[in-house]
Formats: sequence, C-alpha cells, structure tokens
Amino acid sequence: MRILVDLGETQVLALDELAHKDKRSRAAVIRQAIDEYLVRRRKLEELDAFGLWGERKIDGLAYQEQVRGDW
Repeated sequence: MRILVDLGETQVLALDELAHKDKRSRAAVIRQAIDEYLVRRRKLEELDAFGLWGERKIDGLAYQEQVRGDW
C-alpha cells in the first residue's frame, strides 16, 4: 500500500544517507523505522498497565469483593 507523507529536506537527506550506507532503498529504511516505532509504542503501552493500581487506597481483592457485592 502506498502512503503519501510530506518530509522535510533534512529528513529526506538523512534517509538517503542511511539507505546508501545500508545499501537499501529509502522505502525499506522508512518501513524498518515504522516497524521499530510500532514495537516501541506497543512495549510502552504494555508497561503503562503495570502499577496502575498502586495509587489506589483500596486493596485489589477488597475492591473486587466490594464490586461483586454490589451485584
């Protein structure tokens, strides 16, 4: 799939330098950069979930029992 993205001249030059150094196409360098970005974002989202309960005043089990008691 093709996607049109506007890049600055310095970005294009940097991409061209990387592509030339790695003997790959500019598109391949961009695809790799996007893949790495997406993996990094997923990992950050997973880490964000840890410790969310830590600031709560009630114990997780007590909260669960309270909520179930409301049913």
